Amino acid sequence: MKKRVLSYLVALVSTVSLQSCVTNYVVSKPATYSKEYKTDAKLASLDTNKMEQDKQRLINSFLAEKAASIANAKNSIKNAGIAKVVKYNKTIDNILTEAETYLGTPYRYGGMTRNGIDCSAFVLSVFGAAAGLSLPRVAASQAQEGEKIEKENLQKGDLIFFSHGRRISHVGIVESVSEEGEIKFIHAATSKGVMISSLNDSYWGPKFRFAKRIINENGEAYNNLAATTATTATSF
Repeated sequence: MKKRVLSYLVALVSTVSLQSCVTNYVVSKPATYSKEYKTDAKLASLDTNKMEQDKQRLINSFLAEKAASIANAKNSIKNAGIAKVVKYNKTIDNILTEAETYLGTPYRYGGMTRNGIDCSAFVLSVFGAAAGLSLPRVAASQAQEGEKIEKENLQKGDLIFFSHGRRISHVGIVESVSEEGEIKFIHAATSKGVMISSLNDSYWGPKFRFAKRIINENGEAYNNLAATTATTATSF
């Protein structure tokens, strides 16, 4: 009897011990594994988010720097363009202001002073004093300078050339162009000396041949001007 009771007790203790071990194995181990897995996943997610944020900040910084560079380049181009326009307008204004100081100066064939001057000497004196350019002495040679301009595109400061026949023998400086297209020019005429005339005039209109632009959009001479010469032109 004692042996049977002892056997029951041993069997009971063994069963309880085995259940306890199984319970500990099944419950405790997965709990530890699950916790570690969740922690690693959270850290990985945080690292990914940080990388994306850093990447976006880098992209935004690059885009901002690129936009600033483009804006600076545009401003530089704009400022350079404005500077050219200002220089051109100032040069033309200086030319016309200088030309107007000669109004009323008597005409003198071969003359080169304010006591008497011919058409080509008037032009070279004005451009020399106002723009520092050295134009040829004769009208025919002055006609070889600059860029040819169509009549409808004439602007203040352009040179216009005339002739009785084939040879260029007179030159004037465009003084104004009206909205209606009337072109007025300042020149040294044989009749009244330095004066302002219109291309609509029945005398000057038919004698007009072509026009040249001496000052480019940068306010500078179009090309290297020919050397001065002592030869005079036939003027009227």
